[in-house]
Order: sequence, then C-alpha cells, then structure tokens
Amino acid sequence: MATKLSLSLFLCPLLILINSTLFCDAAASYNVVMRFGAKSNGQSDSTEAFLQAWAAACASTESALIYVPKGRYLLRPLIFLGPCKSPHIMFRIDGTLVAPTDYRVLGGVENWINFKRVSSVTILGGSLDAKGPALWACKAKPNNSCPTGATTLTITYSNNIKIVGLLSLNSQMFHITINHCENVEIKGVRILAKENSPNTDGIHLQFSKNIAIFNSSVKTGDDCVSIGPGTQNLLIQRMACGPGHGISIGSLAKELEEEGVRNITVKEVVFTKTQNGVRIKSWARPSLGFVKEVQFFNIVMRNVRNPIIIDQNYCPHSIDCPNQVSGTKISDIVYRNIKGTSTKPIVMKFDCSSKYPCTGIVLEDVNLTSYDDTKVTQSICAHAHGKSVGLVLPSSCLLK
Repeated sequence: MATKLSLSLFLCPLLILINSTLFCDAAASYNVVMRFGAKSNGQSDSTEAFLQAWAAACASTESALIYVPKGRYLLRPLIFLGPCKSPHIMFRIDGTLVAPTDYRVLGGVENWINFKRVSSVTILGGSLDAKGPALWACKAKPNNSCPTGATTLTITYSNNIKIVGLLSLNSQMFHITINHCENVEIKGVRILAKENSPNTDGIHLQFSKNIAIFNSSVKTGDDCVSIGPGTQNLLIQRMACGPGHGISIGSLAKELEEEGVRNITVKEVVFTKTQNGVRIKSWARPSLGFVKEVQFFNIVMRNVRNPIIIDQNYCPHSIDCPNQVSGTKISDIVYRNIKGTSTKPIVMKFDCSSKYPCTGIVLEDVNLTSYDDTKVTQSICAHAHGKSVGLVLPSSCLLK
C-alpha cells in the first residue's frame, strides 16, 4: 500500500480521500517551483512565480491545481485576481509562505495575500507567517508613527471558497478576512499570535452570507471571530478560543446606514482565559442596523472575564465616546447550555439601548460560577427583555 501511495503522490500532488478512495482532483497542475521558478529558501522573492502560476491556472478551462512544495517562500503583497476560466482551482500548500522581514513592506498596505473576485477556490494546508512581532513592537512605543499593518489572508467579492487545514502565524493585523463573499467554508484552521498582539483578530467577517467555520483553534490578542455588519447565515462549530477577546458580533453602529446581522449560530465552543465569551457590541450612536436570530449553545467558559455580554455603550479605552444612544436593534438572542467559570463576579451583562431595548432574549440552562469558590456571581441588566428557562445561575435579571 505504501508503494502505491508514493507512486500516486508522484503522479498527482493532490490526492483527496473520499470514502476510503483516493482521487486526483485537478486535470491541470502548476508547480510553483518546477514550472515557475519559485525559490524555497525563504530569502529569494517568489512573488512573481506565484502570480504566474495563478495566471496559468486561472486561464485554464479545466480544474487546476497550484502546488507549493515544502520549503519557505518569500512573498510581497499580492492579489490573486479573478474571474477565472477554470471551474475550480485548488491551492495546495505543503510549505510556508513568509512575509518580508521589514514590516513596512506589508505595513503600508491593507492586505498581504488577497483573493479577489474568484469562484470555486480551495486553499488546502500550509502555513502563513506574516512576521508581525516587529510591527507590534513598533506600536507598543509611545508616540509612534508605525503603519497600520496588513491582514494576512483576505477573500473579497468571491463565492464557493474553502480554506482547509491552514496555519496562520503572527499576523500584523487580522489573520483572515471574509468580505462581500458567499458560500465559504473554513475548516481545521489554526491561528496563533501573542496574547498582547494588537488588533490580531483571528477571523473577521462582513457583508457575507452562508459561512461555516468548523474544528478550528484561535489564540490571538483580539477577537477569535469578529462578526461585522452584513453577515448572514453563519455557523461556528467546535472551536477552541483563547487567549483573546472571545467571539464578538460587532462593533456595530459605526455608521447610520449599516447592514444588519442575522441568523448566527455559535455552538460547541470552549473559551479559555479570554477577555470575553460571547459578546454583542455596538457604539452609542444612531444606526439603522440590527442583530437578530442569534443562538449561542453548548458552550464552556474556563476562567473567562465576561462570559456573556451585550454592550450597546461600547467605547474601548473611553476615548472619543459618542455618548448618544445606540440605534442598533437587538432581538431574538438565545443562550442555551452555557457552563463554566468567570474571573469576575458579573458573569452576564445586558447593557442595551434605552431607545431600542433588547427583546426576545432567552437564557436556558446557564450555570456560570466564579473561579474563586468564595465569591458569588451575578447578572446585571439595562433595558433587556426576555425570559429564563430551566436552571439559570446566577438568577436572570431580564424584564419579562
């Protein structure tokens, strides 16, 4: 069997196992080293070789494979642009894509690796090392003039996308962004950055629908997943989150004309030593946006600072706060089977808009205690309406 498998890998660098049967996925194969001269030493610039491989695969009328062998490949910012003639492109990465050592090369652009206006693309395996610590150190200095930084992997205006088995290391800013996309599956990804790394959200979503995130692990300095305006039909299942800021819907109410967020399901997630667990946040200013039809269930909190929170007076660091009233309407939010421990006594906080109170909140089988057995936990509410079902500890403060 081993001999047959080795021969198969030589003939076809992409094998898919389906029901115990191996399949070769692509009719046209493009090896970035053998065909386009990419260098795997991590020192020579391979950007042009990758772009040439993409151009060839994109122009093919057959299913295409871009293959990145083992090694380290230095890449400057680049865009894989569609639309393509190929009905499906597989980007199989067995190596590591690395950013330039000088953080300013990426720091002055919005994205490092960008797939734009593409359809039916799969990114399989590999590692992305954005070398973020140098920029983080710059930002930590007082009165700095550092660039903002780049998102490591961005998918924009695209559909039918799969990201499977990818490792993202030390992004300058967000690790993965999904923007104006439809039908995206993210599975088995690992995201790593230091706990104090600034604005290193794991996965950021906005203006996108039909998104699924499965079996992933996120350890960063910001939100494990941040869910922005215009996100619809999202499933997050089986995720390990922490350290970081938890899973957040928002921040919202940045603009008056803002798309809503709806049909969000977060389940089977373990939060470990995160700043927040499940959070909905909006600025205190007028907005036409909304959040509705959200479910958080089968969740474990391990020493989380704020396990359950709705904050409609969001203003980090209390700087330039709008000090108005949030126009974001929040309704039909369900918290079911959420258990664990908190590092603060207030484990449930519902700070809703006085003009548009939260409605339809359901707490069902919630049991949140303090990591310190001598302390008692509590919930606090403002303008929050709903009900509790089953055992809810601490007691609900929701208005019926």
